Amino acid sequence: MRILFLDTETTGNSDSDRLVQLAVKERYVDEPLVNALYKPPVPISIESMAVHHITEKMVAARPAFEAAPEYTGLKDLLESEDVVTVAHNAAFDLGMLAREKINPRQTICTYKVAYALDPSDTLPNYRLQYLRYLLDLDIEAEAHDAFGDVLVLEALFERLVEKMKERHGTEEAALESMLAISERPLLFTTIRFGKYSGKRLEDIAKTDRDYLEWLLKEKLKSPAAEQDWIYTLKHHLEEH
Repeated sequence: MRILFLDTETTGNSDSDRLVQLAVKERYVDEPLVNALYKPPVPISIESMAVHHITEKMVAARPAFEAAPEYTGLKDLLESEDVVTVAHNAAFDLGMLAREKINPRQTICTYKVAYALDPSDTLPNYRLQYLRYLLDLDIEAEAHDAFGDVLVLEALFERLVEKMKERHGTEEAALESMLAISERPLLFTTIRFGKYSGKRLEDIAKTDRDYLEWLLKEKLKSPAAEQDWIYTLKHHLEEH
């Protein structure tokens, strides 16, 4: 089994946005398989530029991703049966790849695994850079750069594998559990944003059902990257 770490930087966060940078690195291999910029078919939003600092000028002479020479080989690799693709909040990156006609067969989402290892839902958030500093991952990497994030992702993955091995005994069993966790939708118990930040969703469903119904409608506007929240909100609305 080959394990590949992947991260994208994009034009924005909606279902119509596209990737502008892709980094892919294999486990135990120092050099990236891919670390490149691409010219997207849609404009890069100012909000996204402010995060990753990739401008229209920087990608003007770059090829579209599907026209890049590495595209076909990378597609074959990621869609191989013996490859596991690892990403943080994988639904977002997988959505970007799907728009480029690439659909990895096996995926581990480190966001979901980290959440599963915190059953009491005690952490304030599970973002990659937050976990980087919370867990004191000793990595020299630039945040919000695809390859920098891949380096942090790999370090986080190794830490999570060790935690899962404590539960399951072997690395093989740990990886199987991580794959299973990644296939299931998350059921969030606490909201971490908005006017009810820090409140339990089951309590909000009892006191302000309209808010959860409004939030569900907002999440349904970009369903590809919001499946966990859509599942969670529907669950709490049906339960209460």
